[in-house]
Amino acid sequence: MKTHAVLIIGARSEMALAIAHAFAAAGHPIQMAARDAVSLVPERDDIALRHAVDVTLHDFDALEIETHATFVDGLPGLPEIAICAVGLMGEQSENERNMDAAVRVLRSNFEGPALILAELANRFEARGSGVLVGISSVAGDRGRATNYVYGSAKAGFTAFLSGLRNRLAAKGVHVVTVLPGFVATKMTEGMDLPEKLTAAPQEVAVAIMQAVTKGRNVIYVRSIWRLVMLVIRNIPEWLFKKLKI
Repeated sequence: MKTHAVLIIGARSEMALAIAHAFAAAGHPIQMAARDAVSLVPERDDIALRHAVDVTLHDFDALEIETHATFVDGLPGLPEIAICAVGLMGEQSENERNMDAAVRVLRSNFEGPALILAELANRFEARGSGVLVGISSVAGDRGRATNYVYGSAKAGFTAFLSGLRNRLAAKGVHVVTVLPGFVATKMTEGMDLPEKLTAAPQEVAVAIMQAVTKGRNVIYVRSIWRLVMLVIRNIPEWLFKKLKI
């Protein structure tokens, strides 16, 4: 894989930082985009020093969709690989009763990520090359009572990525959908997560690098999730309604 520039959108999370380190270790210049990007100076300096690559910071707000085109124009160069790690889970109980909270979750997991990748997709298509990576979720495979607001937004994002991949397949642009499952981060600290279903951020990063290199379309970071979600998707609705999963 040539060492093209890699744009990481939503670069503040532990998973995004692990991805930045993984690609930087392979020699890729890194563009890190997040709100209040200047606060990521320590992380930028660490990545640049440790891997001897150029790392730049860029302010970006996924919810301010009117700024997306200007944001892309302001990058030091159009990247060859763009990875969208933007997301917000929220609390399902809060999302059920507070419509503002629900809107924020829906926009953060679908509208914002989809539209920034749409902006990049048009430019990648015009250039005739590039890889777009969207980090979605297994929660989008079937709506469940415990997280259906978040899950429905991820389902929309997964469908968007599928359509984008179908559209760009003959245009030199590849689209990868990433379904991480549980990831051990500060956000999930203290939660009782099954070890076999829980990946480390570094594991997600390695899986994404392999998917980009090998031209894969849809990846479950831990393959066991493919089987788990196959079972869940095929539970009859009459039975599914009686379950709390």
